[in-house]
Amino acid sequence: MTEENKSYGLAWFVAGLGVGTLIGILYAPKSGRETREDLAVGAREGTEYLRNRTQQAAAEVSALVDRSKEQVSEYVERGRQAVDRGRAQWEEFVERGKGIVAEQTGRVGAAVDAGRQAYKTTTSANENGSSS
Repeated sequence: MTEENKSYGLAWFVAGLGVGTLIGILYAPKSGRETREDLAVGAREGTEYLRNRTQQAAAEVSALVDRSKEQVSEYVERGRQAVDRGRAQWEEFVERGKGIVAEQTGRVGAAVDAGRQAYKTTTSANENGSSS
């Protein structure tokens, strides 16, 4: 390519940029001020949308936390009831055991007393029978 051809191509490129810019300016739907205002309004609307969504998300998370607290409280209460039932059953078993031990102690005591009495009766009979 010659220097002249390069200059000629560059001239057409610059001319095309100028024509494109001119057409863009002539057919632009809004002025620069209007476009900036639209962008600012869009930014404010986007900010407001994000603020609302953030508040909604915070409310949903708060509700979820509240429900979770209620469920945990319910499970804790169920656990307490189960422990109380177990404790009551244990106390009942202990009392039954005490009653059985007391009953058996009474029987053993009665058996020991009967054995002593039988021994005394037997030894007394032998002493009375041997002396005669």
